[in-house]
This record gives sequence, C-alpha cells and structure tokens, in this order.
Amino acid sequence: MVCFIRYVGEPMEVIEAISTRRSIRKYKKQHPISEEIMHKVLDAGFSAPSAGNQQPWHFLIIDDRKLLTVIQTFHPSARMLTEADKAILVCGDMNLEKFKGYWMIDCAAASENILLAAHGLGLGSCWLGIYPREGRVVGMRKLFQLPHNIIPFAVIALGYPAEEKPRQDRYNKERIHHNKW
Repeated sequence: MVCFIRYVGEPMEVIEAISTRRSIRKYKKQHPISEEIMHKVLDAGFSAPSAGNQQPWHFLIIDDRKLLTVIQTFHPSARMLTEADKAILVCGDMNLEKFKGYWMIDCAAASENILLAAHGLGLGSCWLGIYPREGRVVGMRKLFQLPHNIIPFAVIALGYPAEEKPRQDRYNKERIHHNKW
C-alpha cells in the first residue's frame, strides 16, 4: 500500500519499497498470480510519467510456459523465466510517439513502476533488458509476432519470491554535486 505525505518530513511507505526492492531470480511454485494483482501491477505501469503524456507503451502478459522457455534461447540472462509465474513484455509504440526518442525513457518509467508495484504486492520481479540489443529485439518480434511499429523494450519476470535479498545502501555522497560539478 502506498501512502501519501500528510506532514512535511513524515516517512512514506513508498520510500521503503524503493529501498528494499531487489531483482529476484528464484520463484516459488505456488498458486498463480491473480488477475486482481496483475491488474494492480499493470495499472502502476500505466500510471508512469511520460514525455508530453504520450504514454507510448503496450504491455504483453506472458504466461505460456513454452514461450517463457523460448526467450532464453536468444536472451542469455533469461533463465529465471522458466521459474517465473508470468512475465510482462513492455513495448514502445512508434505510432504513439509524440517526441522522438523519448519512448525509451517513458517505457523505463513504466517498467520501474511495475517493479515497485510487484514488490509492494509481495511479488518478486526482475527486469531483463531487450532494447537496444538487436538479437533480443528480433527474437521478441518473431516470437510474439509484433507489428512493425512495436519495439520490445524489456521483459519483467514475476512470481512469488523463493529468495530474499538484503537491503543495500547505495547512497553515494561522492556522486552528489551542488550547483556545479
């Protein structure tokens, strides 16, 4: 559950979700992710900011075991998809692009929202980059028969986590600059 700030300085649950979200590559074999949870995860993706509010994305839900297995034949880091309950292919639609080149940033924002929503709902997830790797893009296009205007950006593995990863403090004051480099 995401909370909103009521008073200046009051902590938000969303900060905890951001700080504790980790890439999960091992999943439990248990009940499938419900349609209700998938709706919430996808709604978070649709709620992402985008340049000029262009929202140039499409989301393809993948729950066919054969398809999830085939992806690893052209994506070397996709082994976790064989254990994942589902995956979401995040795609950019060039016909919806108002501002050339921003679709990638917009799809990245949607992907991050999906990852955070999944974590907040008790799911494990892992972002697998597709674009701009040509072999991965071509593999996804063929496998899912994507129209020419649709570019596969990332695939996100989803499932109930079978591993826990500790929170990491990644704050690095050496990379913070004030008013000048």
